[in-house]
Amino acid sequence: MTAPHVLWLDDDAAPGNRVLGGKFGSLAEMTAAGFAVPPGFGITTDAYRAFLDGAGMAEEARALQARAAQAELEEVSALSAAFTAKLQAAPLPAELEATIRESYAELERRSGVPGLPVAVRSSGEAEDLAGASFAGQYDTFLWISGADDVLHHVRRCWAGMFGTAVLTYRPDPGSPPPSDLGICVGVQQMVDARTAGVMFTLDPVTGDRSKIVLEGVWGLGEGVVSGDLTPSRYVVDKVTFEILKREITPQDRQHRFDEATGQVGLVPVPAERRELSPLEDAHLTRLAGLAKKIERHRGAPQDIEWAVAENGEVHVLQVRPETVWSRRAPAAPIAARKSALDHVLARFAGTTVGSPTS
Repeated sequence: MTAPHVLWLDDDAAPGNRVLGGKFGSLAEMTAAGFAVPPGFGITTDAYRAFLDGAGMAEEARALQARAAQAELEEVSALSAAFTAKLQAAPLPAELEATIRESYAELERRSGVPGLPVAVRSSGEAEDLAGASFAGQYDTFLWISGADDVLHHVRRCWAGMFGTAVLTYRPDPGSPPPSDLGICVGVQQMVDARTAGVMFTLDPVTGDRSKIVLEGVWGLGEGVVSGDLTPSRYVVDKVTFEILKREITPQDRQHRFDEATGQVGLVPVPAERRELSPLEDAHLTRLAGLAKKIERHRGAPQDIEWAVAENGEVHVLQVRPETVWSRRAPAAPIAARKSALDHVLARFAGTTVGSPTS
């Protein structure tokens, strides 16, 4: 049976499917579970490998990755530039190009928007898994419109597999070079976000699992993810959904589609919004409830990207395991720690807790 070159997020075979990579496989799981994920499809890892094979570049790609593990940074950069230029000039198999064009046209039809703006997102096989391999190393392109532009940015995502940052990336110092040779490219309807950001189902500073911590900015979430902007920060009680803390950061710029340049960039925030919280209390409560449901569904603390559209609808853009505190054993309950301390104090006093003389 021929491996599919395109797999939709709402396909029964999509949830957790490795041909969608870590990021898009996770979003397919969220879609199947009923969470509000923007619709889209993945150009699978099988399509990527078929492209490399058809272009006669598969062996060269593996040789490059092996060489990069031993070479100095300057040499890796030169090798990367030469290979990515060759990759972007290689012919695309006619059948694969037709499939991508047809899939984008179907997404336009489903949305009812000709020239639908989409995000074109890399999704590596080792990305967004519990070990956080390759997290943040691959490319995402926003507000891409038209089949020709989609095809161009699919190539850019494939080429990103051989960027200097990816070729030299090691999850842990001294670790061997990763063997992630497959990448999916997700094509997903854009959310015209009023506000967007990230949220954690624990406090990322203290590890407190009774809290949900949110960070948000006006406009697209690129401002939070890239670190370009200082987000407003909120802490919500995971049980009662009481808003425990607000740290509002005035914001005069936001990431949005700029009609003047035809691409996403930093544009002014309307004057009436600059001093306001990008999230209203009702949105905070809805987002905290969403975070709690996702954590319950996945059975572990999560790191979630979200967006709130201008019409108030809340969307899930990315879900990955939280990878710092969730690896640690939970701290002993206060009562247990106190009991242990009592035993130590009792020993110094020459008695045993619970004995008739204590």
